[in-house]
Parts: sequence; structure tokens; C-alpha cells
Amino acid sequence: MSGSALNPEARLPGPTRIQSIDIIRGLIMVLMVIDHVRVYSGQPPGGPTPGIFFTRWITHYCAPGFAFFAGVSIFLYGHKLGDKAALARYLISRGLLLVVFELTVIRFFWTFAFDYSGMVLLGVIWMLGWCMVLMAAFIWFRPLITGVIGLVIIVGQDIFAKVPYWLPEASQQSFGRFWELIYTSGFESWSGIAVLYVIVPWIGVMAAGYGFGSIMQLGPAKRRKILLGIGLSAIALFLVIGSILIARKAPDPEAPPFIMQLLNQRKYPASQLYLLMTLGPLIALLPWAEKASGWLSGFLKIFGQVPMFFYLMHILLIHLSAFVVNMILYGAVHQSWYDSAPFTQMPEEYRWGLPLLYFVFVIDVILLYRLCKWYAGYKRSHPEQVWLKYI
Repeated sequence: MSGSALNPEARLPGPTRIQSIDIIRGLIMVLMVIDHVRVYSGQPPGGPTPGIFFTRWITHYCAPGFAFFAGVSIFLYGHKLGDKAALARYLISRGLLLVVFELTVIRFFWTFAFDYSGMVLLGVIWMLGWCMVLMAAFIWFRPLITGVIGLVIIVGQDIFAKVPYWLPEASQQSFGRFWELIYTSGFESWSGIAVLYVIVPWIGVMAAGYGFGSIMQLGPAKRRKILLGIGLSAIALFLVIGSILIARKAPDPEAPPFIMQLLNQRKYPASQLYLLMTLGPLIALLPWAEKASGWLSGFLKIFGQVPMFFYLMHILLIHLSAFVVNMILYGAVHQSWYDSAPFTQMPEEYRWGLPLLYFVFVIDVILLYRLCKWYAGYKRSHPEQVWLKYI
């Protein structure tokens, strides 16, 4: 679809929010709290014991879900606006705002430190921000074309690792340092900068989500059939390819159990199997979320309606919760453990056990629900305040 404006007849009728997206996004955000409580508990990101391994694994759904459903939301918001130029301006401004948030407010909430000499983290919000800026160009293609481009980027992402090596040898190091922000290629990045999320393949995930958005406009029966077909096919493809790759490895008596090998896919950068493993179940859950009712769906929907507010508040709350736990257990807040968060420096003997980790998780989710419910109500009742659409 081209032109400066979308066809007005193509705009979404009725409510501008889609329940299934809010519920699944809310579920993703609750899972994210587990991972970030784990950060402040001192537990490593995965490990040999099933408890620690699955505490980390279940949170793998977060980043893919954020990027994919951000793409879907961009598509839907574009139909609401009916103006591609206005959508592009919004994506650029909001994307740059997210980058600024990552480097300022979010960094402070992680570390409670203003000193940038130690480490600057380029995390998931930084990545989402730059992907939104890039999406300001992708939205000018037809949604199908953008979706196909996204899938090509995901499937062919390994080619990006070779790009710096196509240059003359004298230029490889200087260009490679920059390229480490785009895709991991084996070059040394800037000192003091931790690149947790490169742009590729995440821009592909967001673009695929944009193309996927058109499916959400189909009739209920057809839409649910397609959603289940895509989701279950992705799961099946992951199981088949992942199992074959493990079966082809040389036997190792010290290797972890098969299921842990299968689920232990590469996240940095996110591999094709990692994205099949995570996006497949999320897409397959959408038909359930469309019909969901009761307290759980209402609970998750509140979080899904205010994702940026939730993200900002959950890091601050978890950091403060860690202080409370440390005061109770050890008589001091031990802020120095978190100076480089999310890469905490907690001595092993002070790490929380999994029961305490999950207890703090439950308490924090309840507190976040109260905060997000208030903010969602405030946002609905003040549509005239333009800044609210950015948070």
C-alpha cells in the first residue's frame, strides 16, 4: 500500500484496542518480572538445575513478543490514524524517545547510578526504539511486502555477520566496531558499552509483526484458523529442526537432558530456532486470548494496555524490593551489588533461593497491577494529553 494516506474504509471498526494482543502482551510482561527479579536475586541466567534453567527459559518469550506485537500495533495504529506520514513521524519520535529512556531513566532505575564511566547498557528498549525508527521507512511498503522482508531478515540473519568482511581489510575494524550494533560479527565494540540487543534480527521480527497485523482484520473464524495454523506450524518446525540438530551431535555423556538442549537456543543474537520456539506459542495463544474472560484476562489486559509505564515501574520496584529483602536478610541494602545491573555482582552465598525469588515476584506483580490500573484509568480519562500516548 502506497500514498500518504491509508484508505479510510480500511480503518478498524469499533474499539481501537484488541483484547487478545493486550492479554498476550500482559502475559509477556508478567513473565519479564520473573527474569528481572532473578537479576536482583543474583541467580545466573540459566544453569544446570531444572529450577534455575526453566526460571530463565520461561522469560525468553518477552523480547520476541515485545518486538513482534510492537509491529502488529504499528499496523493497527496506522489504520487508526489513516495517514502514513503521521505514523512515520510518530514512530521516529517515539523510537528516539525510547532510546533516550534506555540511556537515562531506565539505566538509572537499573543501577541507581549517574556515573557512565563503568558501563552503558544497550538493552531491549534501545533495540525497540531504533527498530521503530527503521519501521518509519518500512511502513511505506504494502504490509505483505514488509512482512516478507521481515521474514527474509530473520531467516537470512547469518549473512549480516559477514558484512564487515566484505570491506577492504584496512576498513574492517573501524566499520566492524559500528556493525556490532547491527549484528554480532566478532569485532570489539566500544569500551564500556554492553550491546545486549543488536538490531538484526529484531527489526525483522517487528516488520514480520507489521505484516501479520493484516491477519487481525480478518473475520473471527478465518482469523483464528490462520493464527492456530501459523502458531502450531512454527512449533512443529522448531521441534523437528531442533531435534534433528541435537541428534546429529556426537554423543556426550555430560550433556544436559534432551529437553534442556532443545530449549537452550541462542538469544544473543536471537537465532531462527529461538524465534520459532517463542513466537510460535504466542501466536497460537491468540485465539484463546480473543475469547478469554474472567479475572485472569482482566488482570493481564491492564498490563498490556500500558506496556511502557509497566516497564519503567517494574525495574524501579524490583530494585527497591531487593533493598527490602537485603535489609531483612543481611541488615544492609548492598547497592554495590547492583552498580552494573542487570549484570549483578552478588556473592554466591548471598543469592536468594527460588522460593524467595518467586515470593518477591508475586508481591511485585500485585503492586504493579495497582499502579498500572491507576495509570490506565488516568490515560483513558485524559485523551487530550498527547504525551500519554508515548508512555
